[in-house]
Amino acid sequence: MGKPGHWLTDHLSPYEKHQHKAKKTIVRKKTRFQEATIADSYEFGRCLVLDGEIQSAERDEFIYHESLVHPAMTMHSGPRDVLILGGGEGATVREVLRHRSVRRVTMVDIDGEVVEFCHQYLQKWHQGSFSDRRTTLLIQDAAKFIRETGEQFDIIICDLPTPTKSGGPLMELYSTAFFRRLEARLRPKGIFVTQAGSGSFFQLQWNAKLYKQLKSIFKVVRSFYSFVPSFDVPWGFLIASRAADPRKASAAQIDRRLGTIRHHLRFYDGETHEGLFRIPKYMRMMVK
Repeated sequence: MGKPGHWLTDHLSPYEKHQHKAKKTIVRKKTRFQEATIADSYEFGRCLVLDGEIQSAERDEFIYHESLVHPAMTMHSGPRDVLILGGGEGATVREVLRHRSVRRVTMVDIDGEVVEFCHQYLQKWHQGSFSDRRTTLLIQDAAKFIRETGEQFDIIICDLPTPTKSGGPLMELYSTAFFRRLEARLRPKGIFVTQAGSGSFFQLQWNAKLYKQLKSIFKVVRSFYSFVPSFDVPWGFLIASRAADPRKASAAQIDRRLGTIRHHLRFYDGETHEGLFRIPKYMRMMVK
């Protein structure tokens, strides 16, 4: 157990940091790949911290996960087979399973110890989604899985960490070559979405880089952002397809596609969708 009153510190850059006062550290575990910590904070409740960075917090994780999942799911006429790369907390699977058309969710995560860690301590995140009969969990390197699989998917969701080191192992999972292999695993009407890092005024270069890579592969690529309070910045996402354009969908269309599940969502609906894809001019200029 950690000392009461210690601080969780997110280093947003070498010149900026954001701190959360913690009540206590619940558990800490060193895996082969990373250090995982569960801590209870005063403002945001339980938090998952990987290698010293907050990945999600109990009070506002729904903003991130609904943003990542539902724009892509609603832009498809009937997604049946969904692939999630990363997503150890299980909340991304949780949101995908809300859609009645889904018959199979394949989740690929390299760190089985963290997945088990989250399964045990983050029940409010996964809500039993790992045990759903439609869920297949594979403890495997995402790059290896994509190279070797012959399966096709309607939706591919990348919920992988943002690389912190140039040339590190995560960089392959954000390379143009990897995105090309992902595109080949999509069905003709398939849609790809990825988290795209901080939307801080000073850190948009990463989002812009990913946008240009995806634009060389997909006909339609859109950047969007959601402010996640525990991250203290807008968080970036990119959605890409061969034809479907989220900018052209109205609030009424999105609400019809969501059907009754919109009543169970706390962040995303038709009105929110329209706002997500109307980003400020300086952001639009960065991702052209």
